Amino acid sequence: MPARSIPNRTRRQSRPTRIIAFNKPYGVLSQFTAEGAAATLAGFGFPPDVYPVGRLDRDSEGLLLLSDDGSFIHQLLNPRFGHERVYWVQVEGNPAEEAIASLVEGVILKDGPARALRARRLQETPQLPPRNPPVRYRRSIPTTWLELTLSEGRNRQVRRMTAAVGHPTLRLVRISIGRLELGVLPPGQWRAVRREDVV
Repeated sequence: MPARSIPNRTRRQSRPTRIIAFNKPYGVLSQFTAEGAAATLAGFGFPPDVYPVGRLDRDSEGLLLLSDDGSFIHQLLNPRFGHERVYWVQVEGNPAEEAIASLVEGVILKDGPARALRARRLQETPQLPPRNPPVRYRRSIPTTWLELTLSEGRNRQVRRMTAAVGHPTLRLVRISIGRLELGVLPPGQWRAVRREDVV
């Protein structure tokens, strides 16, 4: 399937633009073009001419937006607008409060410093659909769920940040972008939303 290009902001003014909220499953690439045997967005019945707004890496799950509105895509992706993105992150081990605080104070990654706007330990395991395949369970090593809020989306940033404080990410689910929450949308399903639902 040919690659989709980012929509031109001046095109298709004759019909309403589309914004779609999708619950991206584990193992799906955030693109329409195939790479090897990995699943892509092409298999989920999206309307024509929509384009993913940002990315979730193959191993991550949760809220991904798609749109044919170039100005909306620009607004969401431009760092100066600073839209918040919230993630539930299952990490290996039991992070000390100092490690969680370090995620907000900032850690140094290969591409520069990175910090969360907010970071907290979840007191209960979030109610999420089972992952397929499940996270590998090791009886000798506990796991902890954190909630991280970021305003930027560099490549695999959350995973690199938790690794930097000694707690590798085991499962990563994006639960909101701007005002829009993932809610109870099942994995692999999508729904239309309005621009004002997000920004």
